[in-house]
Amino acid sequence: MPEQVRDKNSEPIKEGDHVYTRIRGGRHEGEVEKVVTTEAEAKEEGVKNPPKVLFQDQHGHNVAHNPGTLEHK
Repeated sequence: MPEQVRDKNSEPIKEGDHVYTRIRGGRHEGEVEKVVTTEAEAKEEGVKNPPKVLFQDQHGHNVAHNPGTLEHK
């Protein structure tokens, strides 16, 4: 089993968690829809360089971020 994905504060990230990150003077936040940990999952979801955390931000855009940049709200 792959190692559990953790946020900036070393808290585990799982589907359904509410996370956010600061980006370009603003922030992206939303509920985690999926945590991608393998190359196969990444290719299927259309993202590169796993692990990635996929969620829909407050504006309705689908975003993928590195887990180390995220924090729990």
